[in-house]
Amino acid sequence: MLELVTVALASLLAGFVDAVVGGGGLVLVPALFSVFPSAAPATLFGTNKGGAIWGTAWATAQFARRVTLPWHALLPAAGAALLGSFAGAWSVTLVDPSGLRKALPLILLAVLIYTLAKKDLGREHAPRHSGASEAWLASAIGLVIGFYDGFFGPGTGSFFVFLFVRFLGFDFLHASASAKLLNTATNAAALLLFAMKGHVWWHIAAVMAVTNVLGSLLGTRMALKHGAGFVRGMFVVVVSALILKTGWDAFLR
Repeated sequence: MLELVTVALASLLAGFVDAVVGGGGLVLVPALFSVFPSAAPATLFGTNKGGAIWGTAWATAQFARRVTLPWHALLPAAGAALLGSFAGAWSVTLVDPSGLRKALPLILLAVLIYTLAKKDLGREHAPRHSGASEAWLASAIGLVIGFYDGFFGPGTGSFFVFLFVRFLGFDFLHASASAKLLNTATNAAALLLFAMKGHVWWHIAAVMAVTNVLGSLLGTRMALKHGAGFVRGMFVVVVSALILKTGWDAFLR
């Protein structure tokens, strides 16, 4: 019972973080590994996806009601992200991701430095593209980061947010809202693969799903209430935590 309460609370916090800017896996995955140390990693990853996808999908729906989103660009981008995630998951069975593991904290550090150096980055919503060009660029982002999510994964939501801000001209609030849809697609692809191989504890995932949605509700309300500045601040915090976590895993563990 205590194990279930622990992962449920972790899922609540993860849902909050994910709804604001992504990165809930920083909370939920370590909690699962701590509570179930003898479980197969694939099962814990699959159970994480089984719980977390619901909060991400809920956040997508909530943002869509309050934020104007470019659906003409985001729907094909979500499709591309789903395909990319499948391709990435297939590729990881063929290629060792250890090189990417060491490069990731350095890439995230560059993202953080760039964000901090550009004081106005993502504070104003000023899309740089429209129509087909916006759809193609969003789809390219979806395909590349979707592939990364299937292949490796940490920081997927943060990469989506940063690229939407940097290349599409979105503010952090619109970028975070858009990232939720693409992240839902990549999570769905991963969950399907894990489920097909029997690597999901559905009874645990069901409890986590409920608290994840509650956390998502709180996070979405905070983001909508406080706007792009709040989301930018959370982005900096989450990326900093990702740098520490991935740096530790790559060089010190």
